[in-house]
Amino acid sequence: MSFFYICGGKQEIIKLLVSNLLYLCIIYLNANANYYYLQEVNMKGRISIVLMLAIAFSLLTAGCNKSIGAASKTGEKLIVTSFYPMYIFTRNIAKDIPGVRVVNMTEPQTGCLHDYQLMPEDLKLLEKAHIFVANGAGMENFIEKVVEQLPNLKVVEASKGLELLGEEKHEHEQEGKHNDEINPHLWVSITGAIAQVKNIGEQLAAHDSENAAEYKKNMEEYAKKLEALKEKMHNALKGIKNRNIVTFHEAFPYFAKEFDLNIVAVIEREPGTEPGAGELADTIEKIKAAKVKALFAEPQYSRKAAETIARETGAKVFMLDPVVTGPKDADPDSYIKAMEDNLKVLVEALQ
Repeated sequence: MSFFYICGGKQEIIKLLVSNLLYLCIIYLNANANYYYLQEVNMKGRISIVLMLAIAFSLLTAGCNKSIGAASKTGEKLIVTSFYPMYIFTRNIAKDIPGVRVVNMTEPQTGCLHDYQLMPEDLKLLEKAHIFVANGAGMENFIEKVVEQLPNLKVVEASKGLELLGEEKHEHEQEGKHNDEINPHLWVSITGAIAQVKNIGEQLAAHDSENAAEYKKNMEEYAKKLEALKEKMHNALKGIKNRNIVTFHEAFPYFAKEFDLNIVAVIEREPGTEPGAGELADTIEKIKAAKVKALFAEPQYSRKAAETIARETGAKVFMLDPVVTGPKDADPDSYIKAMEDNLKVLVEALQ
């Protein structure tokens, strides 16, 4: 009785099947009550009894396990994030809320998702999710596919309603390529990160009204930390006179705009694709003309092209992190720590 009670009232059909099988077993045993006769029951009959009991038990336990699995799924709100910066922001917003779990869909070293193709395991994870948090602004080109396949999944777009910059078109690119495209790297700017955090918090509160107050409370606390970081960085950089820089790829326009830095050139137009001879020559010419002293590579990519340019121009290579990747067991303050490291690098490179 207690076993059925634990499994819940939805197991009535299974209980009926089990009862019938057990009843058949009892009839069989009663028909063979005589001890001496029972000793002569052939092996086939004994096997039948064992099989009936085994089937009864397996039906009962399978039904019970299914019920428990369904209960654990419905008892937890699963929030899935698209990639590392969204994961860090959402973890801070959903921290310490009972029954809410945040999981990152992609590996933390994946980087930007410009050309990311959904894997079967990604869709399996999203099928279990209640809410999906994405950067938006064209970063996740697969969002439409997700919405089409999972129409009940609630989607939070961190860039929704925010002012966006366009991708710059370079003379070595094909006509029309990158033209009028949106730059999705809002989080690299502190101001952009704050806006995205508030966007995520407000949308999570709207989608999960039961925990709305907690989301908003955590959102405000984290936003205050980011505001303090923003003030610290602006104060440290306001006296810098040399503001010409060369960045690795198009991740830093929002960052440059916030701190009034002038991006003279970009080393790799497409991340992971080394520049051709013509592009290198063009970049070297621009660096010499603008007397740029600092080239900024990124920890996610090879610095080979940056070092080649540095040898030709006399500029020095520094490492600037767009905070697009991080450790799997990342600390909730990892974005803040990465930006503090970026500040130290900038002060050293531009002084």
